[in-house]
Amino acid sequence: MKLLTYQTQKSEARLGFIHNDKVIDIQNFGDVMQFPLPSTMLELIDMGDLIIAEINSLMKSCDPGDLIGISFTMEEITILAPIPKPRKNIIGIGLNFTEHVAESARTLDTSNELPQKPIIFSKPPTAVTGTNTNILLNPKLTQQLDWEVELAVVIGKPGKYVDKKEALDYVFGYTVINDISARDCRRAGQWIVSKGQDTFAPMGPILVTKDEIPNPHDLNLSLKVNGVEKQNANTKYMLFNINELIEDLSTVFTLEPGDIIATGTPAGVGAGRSPQEWLWNGDVVEATVEGIGTIVNTVKEINV
Repeated sequence: MKLLTYQTQKSEARLGFIHNDKVIDIQNFGDVMQFPLPSTMLELIDMGDLIIAEINSLMKSCDPGDLIGISFTMEEITILAPIPKPRKNIIGIGLNFTEHVAESARTLDTSNELPQKPIIFSKPPTAVTGTNTNILLNPKLTQQLDWEVELAVVIGKPGKYVDKKEALDYVFGYTVINDISARDCRRAGQWIVSKGQDTFAPMGPILVTKDEIPNPHDLNLSLKVNGVEKQNANTKYMLFNINELIEDLSTVFTLEPGDIIATGTPAGVGAGRSPQEWLWNGDVVEATVEGIGTIVNTVKEINV
C-alpha cells in the first residue's frame, strides 16, 4: 500500500492511501466501511502489519461510489512528510557504501578503512520536512551544504536483540530521505550539528508498505541537482544490509514502531567531487528511490 500524509486547504494533516491515482482518506474510509481507522501514520503503524491486509480486503468489498466523497486528486492536496513529527530522532547510518567510504576519506577526515560495525548518528525530529518544501541554508552556520539520497526503513513493531534472519519482520515500510549535511559543522568528530539542522531530513513523498517491496536490497537510488545527476547506485551495494542494521541497532537499544532508519548514501556527494560542489540558494534537489518515488526540495538561504 502507498500511504501518505496530506492536507487540503480546509484540513490539518490527514492520513491517506493512493488508489487509482487518487488519495483516499483512511479515517473517512473506515467510517464508510464501519471499521475504525486512524487519522495519522504513527497511529496506523501502531496497529501492526495486519491492518494493511485488512484495509486491502475492505477495498475489495467497497462500492466505488462510496469513495467519491472521501477522495482527492493529487492537485487538490499538499503532500507532507509521511511522518511529519517522528516520536524520536531519525537513526542515521554513516559510510554504508564502499565508494562513499573512499570519497569521504579523500576529502573529509574519515577513515579509509571499511567500518567493521555500522556507524550510527541521529537527526532530530525537527529536521523533517516534506517534498516541495525548502531546505534552509544558514550561511552563518555553513558554506558546505551537501546532499545524500537514502532509503529509509520504518519500523513496525518493538524489537530488542532481533536476529538478522527475522529482521524484515520488524519493518512496516519504506520511504526516501535526503540526508542533508553541512560538512563544515562537524564538531570533534560528532555529526549531529552537521546533520540535524532544521529541514535537513526531507522525507517522502510517500511510505510504501513492505508487502509492495519484496526485496529492499535491490532498489536503485539516484539524486539530481538542478537536473544534473549526481548519485546513482543500488541498495545491493550496502556494506551492512537492512537485516544486519536492525540486528545491530536492536542490540544497542530497543526499536519501536515508527522508528526511522536512514540506511546510508552511495558515492557522488558534493564533498567527494573534484572540485567539491555545494548547494546554494535556489538549487533544486531531487532524491529518488525505485518503487517509492522522488522528493523535490529547493535550497533557500536565510538571514538570521
